[in-house]
Amino acid sequence: MDLVSQTKCFGGSIEVYSHASIACQSPMKFSIYLPPQAKARSLPVLYFLSGLTCTEENFMAKAGAQQFAAKYGLILVAPDTSPRNTGIAGEDEDWDFGTGAGFYVDATAEPWSQHYRMYSYIVDELPELIGENFPVLRDRQSITGHSMGGHGALICALQNPDRYRSVSAFAPICAPIQCQWGQKAFSNYLGANQNDWRSYDASELVRVGQFPGSILIDQGSEDKFLANQLLPTVFQQACADVGQSLNLRIQPGYDHSYYFIASFIEDHIRFHAEML
Repeated sequence: MDLVSQTKCFGGSIEVYSHASIACQSPMKFSIYLPPQAKARSLPVLYFLSGLTCTEENFMAKAGAQQFAAKYGLILVAPDTSPRNTGIAGEDEDWDFGTGAGFYVDATAEPWSQHYRMYSYIVDELPELIGENFPVLRDRQSITGHSMGGHGALICALQNPDRYRSVSAFAPICAPIQCQWGQKAFSNYLGANQNDWRSYDASELVRVGQFPGSILIDQGSEDKFLANQLLPTVFQQACADVGQSLNLRIQPGYDHSYYFIASFIEDHIRFHAEML
C-alpha cells in the first residue's frame, strides 16, 4: 500500500492510497479521512460509494463531510468506482459503463470478470485492508453512497446485514433492472439472464431479506434522473410490501449534484454515528 497524498483537514488528515487489489487484479485507490480523535483511539468507520464517472477524490473534495466526521468521531473511506487501465477493449468508451462505472457488482461475463469485481472489493477486501492499517473498530462499520454508489450501498447492506450497522443513500439507483443505466451495466457485466441480476437490485433484494435497521434515503425533487433512472418509489413500494423500515425524504428543489449531498451530509453522518 502506497501513500499518494496527505492533507490536513479539520484537525485530522485526508490521505489517498494506492494498492494492488486481489479482487480486481489491478491497482486500486481509496481516500480516507482520519479525524483528530483517531490519534488517540480506534473509531467507527463509514464507507462512501461514489457515482458514475467519479473517483476516490470527489466525495472528499465536494461533500464537506470532514467537519462532521470530526464532530461525531467517524473515519470516512471513499474508494474509487472501478478498476482503471485494465486493457479491456472498450472500457473507456462510455461514461456510464466501464471505467468509473463498476456498479459495485462482481462481473461474471468475459472480459469484465477478470477485473470488475467491485462487490467483493467493497464488502471483503477493502474493509480488511482498512482494518489492518488504520485505527478502526472492525465491528462498527456503516455504508452510504450517491447515485450508482447509493445503489452499491443498498445492495451491500441488504446482502450483508450482519456487517453494517446502518445504511443510507443519496439519490440511489433503486431498481437497476428497470432503468437504462442498470440494464446496460448488468447485461455486459453479468450476461443476458436477468435472473442473475436480481442479487444486485435493491428493490429485488429487500423482498428476499430485510435490513434490521431503518434505511435513510434523500432524493432531490428536481433531479433530472429521478423519473427514468433512479426510481425511488419502486424501492419504497418494495419496502412497504415486506415491512422494511425506510425513511425516504424528497427534498424540494434539489438536483443530483454534490451541492445536494453537501446540504444533507451532516444528517447522514449523524444518522450513522447514532447507530455506530
